[in-house]
Amino acid sequence: MNTDAFVNRELSWLEFNRRVLEEAQDPSVPLLERVKFLAIFSTNLDECFMVRVATLKRRIEVGDKAPGPDGLTAAETMAAMAARIHELVDEQHRCFLEEIQPLLAAEGIVLLRPKETSEEQQRFLEEYFRRTLLPVLTPLAVDPSHPFPYLGNRSLCLVASVRPSAPSALPHSALSVIHIPSQVLPRFVALPDPAGKQVFMLLEDVIRLHLPTIYNGYDILSSQAIRVTRDAILEPPGRPEDLLASIEESLRERRLGTAVRLQHDGDLPPDILATLLDELELSPEDLYEDKGFTAFSDLFQLYAAANVARLKDRPLPPHPVPAFEHAPDIWSAIRAQDVLVHHPYHTFDAVTRFVREAAIDPKVLAIKMTLYRVSPASPIAHALRTAVENGKEVAVLVELQARFDEEANIRWARALEEVGAHVVYGLAGFKTHCKACLVVRQEADGIRRYCHLATGNYNVRTGGVYEDLGLFTSRETFGEDLTELFNLLTGYTRPHGFHHLLLAPSDLREGLVERIRREASHARAGRPARIIAKMNGLADPRLIEELYEASGAGVRIDLIVRGICCLRPEVPGLSDNIRVVSIVDRFLEHARIFYFENAGEPEYLLASADWMPRNLDRRVEIAFPVLDPGLQAQVREILEIQLADTVKARRILPDGSSVRIVADGQPALRSQERLYEVTGAYGIFA
Repeated sequence: MNTDAFVNRELSWLEFNRRVLEEAQDPSVPLLERVKFLAIFSTNLDECFMVRVATLKRRIEVGDKAPGPDGLTAAETMAAMAARIHELVDEQHRCFLEEIQPLLAAEGIVLLRPKETSEEQQRFLEEYFRRTLLPVLTPLAVDPSHPFPYLGNRSLCLVASVRPSAPSALPHSALSVIHIPSQVLPRFVALPDPAGKQVFMLLEDVIRLHLPTIYNGYDILSSQAIRVTRDAILEPPGRPEDLLASIEESLRERRLGTAVRLQHDGDLPPDILATLLDELELSPEDLYEDKGFTAFSDLFQLYAAANVARLKDRPLPPHPVPAFEHAPDIWSAIRAQDVLVHHPYHTFDAVTRFVREAAIDPKVLAIKMTLYRVSPASPIAHALRTAVENGKEVAVLVELQARFDEEANIRWARALEEVGAHVVYGLAGFKTHCKACLVVRQEADGIRRYCHLATGNYNVRTGGVYEDLGLFTSRETFGEDLTELFNLLTGYTRPHGFHHLLLAPSDLREGLVERIRREASHARAGRPARIIAKMNGLADPRLIEELYEASGAGVRIDLIVRGICCLRPEVPGLSDNIRVVSIVDRFLEHARIFYFENAGEPEYLLASADWMPRNLDRRVEIAFPVLDPGLQAQVREILEIQLADTVKARRILPDGSSVRIVADGQPALRSQERLYEVTGAYGIFA
C-alpha cells in the first residue's frame, strides 16, 4: 500500500471542521447564522475530543505503534491534530471577539461584562442572583477534608482562589470550584435595557459579580472559567444477552470517563493550573487557552435568544409531497408509483404520516422498522405505540449504541416493550444503521407490502435540517427484500438472497467494488463510463484504491464528500480523473447517492452507508436501487445541481485542504437554494 496515496483520517476531518468555521467567518452569511456555525464548529470539536482524541490516547497508552493507511502512528497523528486544533481554536476566538461580537453590538445585540452594567441592570442582576441563581449554586471547597470535586464532561466551572478576610477558627480553603448551571439556567442572561437593545450577560459573569456574597468573609483573589472534556467512548460491559442493561451501565461509566482536554481562561494562575493538571491527570499539550469566552457550543442559546429575523436565514418551509397531496390515501399513491422524497425540501411529515396511518388503518396487519436515532418526543415512536394498542404486530429494532442518543433510545425501547411491541437490539457486535420500514396490509387482492427505505434517520428534528432521500414503494420485490432483512435482524435467519439490496457487512463493499471495476472495464473498451458518488465520508482503503484504478482506466469520477476524504484527488498519474467537492451550507448534507453510468444503462443506488470501514465492516447497512426512470432523472438532477455549486462548494485539493469554487463569470449557483426552488416551483420531485 502506497501511504502517500492516502490523507490522514483525523486531519481530513479537521479540514472539514475548518470548512464549518469558514461559514462563521464568511461576511455573506447572515450574522446570527455565523454565530450558529461557531457553535456547530465547537460541538463538532467536542465530539472529536470525546471520541477521536480519546481513541488515539487509548492507543498511545497501550503502546500501539501500528501506522494507518497514511503511514502515521497514533502518536504522530495526535501531535499533528493538536497543532492544527490550536490553530483552528485561535481562529475561532478571533472570529468571535474581533468580528462577530462587534457586529452583534452594532445590531443591538450586546454581550455585557460586569463593569459595563448600569445601576438598573445591577439591581436586576442582584435580584436575579438572589432569587434564581444562588439557590442552585454549590461552592465546593478543596482542602484535606474536601477532595477535589469531580468535573463532569463538558461542564463549565469557575475556579476561585480565596482567603479569609480575618482570622477565623473555621476551616478554610485557598481553592473553591463552582459548577456553572448552564444546563438548567440560560448561559446568556437577558438584562433590561432602556434603549430597547437585546442585552445579555454570561452566567459565569453574573456569578463572578456576586462572588463576595457566595464567599462571605473571604477575599476573592481570582476567578477563572474552566471546562473539561472526557473520553465518551461507549464499551458495553456485561453479558451480551443483557445488552440493554449493559448499555445503561456503560452510560453511567461514560460520565466518569478519563479527561482528555482542559479549556481555561488565559489568566488562570500557574499554581491552580498545576493543581488541575495533576487532579485531571492531563499533560500541558491537553491544555487549550480560551481568550475571553469558553464553551462556544452554548452559542446555540444566543442564536435562539436573539430575535432578529433579518440576521438569520430566510425561512424555507418544506414543500408537501405532490404524490401524497392529491391521492385519496397514502397507500393508493404508493401503489400508483414509486415516490421519492428529498428532505428537508420535502416535509418530513410524509414519513410520519406513513407510520401514523399504518398505526390506525384497520387493514394494516404489521409494521416493522429500524430506529437508529430517536428524538425524545418522537411522533414515530408514539405512532408505533398506537399501532400496538390497535392490535397490530409491531417489530422494532432499536439501536442502543447510537452515539450520544443512547438514553433516548433506551427510554423508547422500554416504552415500546411495555405496550407489547417486539423490540430487538440488533446483531451482536454490529450497530444497525440501516433505515427501513415495512408495512403489511390486507387488501382486496391479498397481502401487499409497502416499503420506505432512506438515507437518514426516522427523526423529526434532524429531518428538518439534514439533507436526505427516502423512497416509498410497493414493488413486491422490495417487499420480499425487506421481509428477508427484518427476519435477519429479529431472528438471525440467513437471507435466501435479495432482489435489490446490498447488505453490509456481508456484500456491500464487494458490490461497490464490482461496480467500480465494471466502469473501468467499460472505459478500457471505449464505452461510456462515469461514477458520481455522494457521501459523508470516504476512508475505506480498498474502495479508494479501486477508484484510483478506475481513474487510471479513464473513468471520469466526481465525488461529493461532506466530511472525511482520505483519497487524494487530481494527482497526476494517480487520480487525474477524480474530482472531489465538499458542500457546507445551512442544511447538513447527509444523503448517500451512488451513480454508475454502466455503458448507457445507468444504475442509481441510495444508501445508509458511507465508504468507511466502520460502515462496511461493523454496521448493518443497506444500499438500494432507484428503478423508476423518472425518479432516476430526479436523482441525477440532484447530483448535477450539487456538482455545479459555486457558492457553498469547496474543491478538495491533493493535500486534503480545500478552496472555494468560484463562478468564473457564470451566474452563481447555491445548490441547496436551487434544490429548494425546483422541489417546490416545478414539482420535479412529484
